[in-house]
Order: sequence, then C-alpha cells, then structure tokens
Amino acid sequence: MNIINKLHKLEENLISLILVSMTLLVFWEVIMRFVFNAGIHWSQEVTLYLSAWLVLLGASWGIREGAHIGVDAFVKLLPDPLHRLLSLVAIFLCLVYCTLFLYGSWVYLAKMKSVGIEMEDLPVQKWQAMSVLIIGFALLSLRFFELAWRVYTGKQLGFHLADEAKESMHLIDDTKQD
Repeated sequence: MNIINKLHKLEENLISLILVSMTLLVFWEVIMRFVFNAGIHWSQEVTLYLSAWLVLLGASWGIREGAHIGVDAFVKLLPDPLHRLLSLVAIFLCLVYCTLFLYGSWVYLAKMKSVGIEMEDLPVQKWQAMSVLIIGFALLSLRFFELAWRVYTGKQLGFHLADEAKESMHLIDDTKQD
C-alpha cells in the first residue's frame, strides 16, 4: 500500500471518527440535558471544533471522490482540449485560494500560539484545536494537485462533479416498471 492510499484511508477513518464522536457527544448531551436536567459544559465548544474538522477534511475527501456539486453544463459542451484547459485554469485558481488560506492560517495560528489562548471550556491551546485550518487546506491542495495531474496527463477530462440529475434518473425508470 503506497503512501497516497494510506493517506486516503487515514482521511476516511478520521472523518468517520469525527462524525461518530460528534453524534455520540450531541446525543449524550441531549440525554443529560432533558433526562437528568444537567449538561456537559464543554460539549458545545468541542462539537463546534469537531464540525470544523469535519468540514475541512470532508472538502478534501469530496474533491478526491468527485462528491461536490457544480454547474458544468457549459464546460461539457466544449471540445475536450478546451475542457481540459478550463479545468486546469479552475484548478489553478483553487490552488491560489488554498495557498492564500494556508498562509493566512499559518499567520493566525502562529499568533494564537504566541499569545497562548486556550479554549473557553477545556484546557487545550486554541491553536491546536484550530490546526485543522493548515491540515485541511494542505490536504485540499494535495487533492487539487492530484486532480491537475490527472487532467494534464489525460486520465481525467475535468472535475468529476456529482450529477444528481443523472444519478436520480434510475428513479424514473423504476417507477415506469411498476
């Protein structure tokens, strides 16, 4: 198993762990609050940070799996070379965006670390909880580089976006057979 496959597996496991953790934490908080009239004072803050981790890691996973929804009706009408070129331009712009956020995240987290601010409800440095900014945008950049390579080498035409209309057409076929 090469390093990219290990990274894929780690990413999927981490996303699954975060989702399960958030679900169990919120479930337990609801039980504590409505059954025992008590609460877990740190659960809201932890859930907030876990959701940030889930969103940023999930964005990377979405690029890898082609799970993002996009409007590509116009681009699909173009000839393949132009489609590839526009895809590479779009990927380049996405990489510029990621680079700006990586730089901004680095500066922000460095300042947070130098000041030494902790989370409100737990004795954890805030920069550690927010380190997903760098991790998430680094992973997102890696996914865009992988996508750019596949488009450049001709293994992929452009973004593989989720096509909900096409995916739901089987529902019409199923209703016609009934």
